[in-house]
Amino acid sequence: MTLFIDPPTWPGHGRMWSHLVSDVSHEELHAFAASIGAPPRAFERDHYDIPSERYADAVAAGAVEIGSKELVRRITEAGLRRPKGRPAPGEALPRQDV
Repeated sequence: MTLFIDPPTWPGHGRMWSHLVSDVSHEELHAFAASIGAPPRAFERDHYDIPSERYADAVAAGAVEIGSKELVRRITEAGLRRPKGRPAPGEALPRQDV
C-alpha cells in the first residue's frame, strides 16, 4: 500500500489543503482515508482534500510526503488521474441540455 500526500499549499474556504492519493487504486485510497477519519465528501475525482491540520495525521498513518508535481505524475502513470471534465473509465459525461 502506497499513499501519497502533497504539502498543504492549496488555499480554499479559509484553510490550506493537501491532496491525498493512491498509485494503486481508488479502493485503497478510500480505505486509507476512512482510517484517518477523512469524510467521503472530501473525495474529489481522484484524490481526497486534506486540511492542513490533518496533514500530520495522514503522514503518521503512512502517507508518503511528495511534491505536487510528483503526486500528479504518479497517479497519471498509474492510470488513476481523473481531470475535471473527463469521466472516470466506464462513466459517461453528464448531459448538457441545451
